[in-house]
Parts: sequence; C-alpha cells; structure tokens
Amino acid sequence: MVHKKIERSLGAAYGTAKSGTGIAAMSVMRPELIMKSIIPVVMAGIIAIYGLVVAVLIAGSLDEPSKYSLYKGFIHLGAGLAVGFSGLAAGFAIGIVGDAGVRGTAQQPRLFVGMILILIFAEVLGLYGLIVAIYLYTK
Repeated sequence: MVHKKIERSLGAAYGTAKSGTGIAAMSVMRPELIMKSIIPVVMAGIIAIYGLVVAVLIAGSLDEPSKYSLYKGFIHLGAGLAVGFSGLAAGFAIGIVGDAGVRGTAQQPRLFVGMILILIFAEVLGLYGLIVAIYLYTK
C-alpha cells in the first residue's frame, strides 16, 4: 500500500516541479501573472489527495492477518494500482501542460482559457482512477 501512495505522490511531485519551472521562466517576462499561473501546481497537488483518500480507506479496513482474505488483499491492491497509475499519468499530463501553458500564456494571454480546459481534462484522468478505486474498495 505504501508504494501506491508513493506512485501518486510521484505524479503530483512531477506535475508541481514541471509546472513550477514554467512559472519561474514565465515570471521573468510577466511577473504580474505569477498568481494566475499557480493553478497547475494546485491541480497537481489534488492528485496526491486522491491517493490519500484511498490509502485511508484501505488502511481503515485492514484486519488482523487471520481475518484478511486473499480476495480482499487483491481488491485493495487493484484499488491502489488504479488510483496510483492514473495519478501518475495525470501528474505527468498536468506538469507538461502546465509548463507549456504558463509559458505560452505569458506570450499570448488568450491561451489561458485553453490551458485551463486541458488541465481539467488531465485532472479528470486522476479522478477516473479514484472512482475505479472506490468502486473496487466497496466490492
């Protein structure tokens, strides 16, 4: 379970780092847009929260080893994999779009709305993983 939390955190960390470098590069040209450009970093951080929710659910349902069935273990593993890999993919997508988006917005402010729409679609990838994980968890 711990390694699935690490996967989700890796996606969020990559998204934050990649978007952060774009913000730093953009702020040299247009420092007034810094606060507007924080949105990709916030969206990347939300990915880690999805993983935290699933980790807390799974940890709360753990029993002593004699009562913990193999079936339940595989269901929990599948839930962790679903939210983990989707969070990793979403974090990468948010990082790449956020980096290019804030740099592009600094040059052409009309790109901001398009960047936000693409970021929303990237964020939904992680949300799909959360939905699948919760569905698996309830089985």
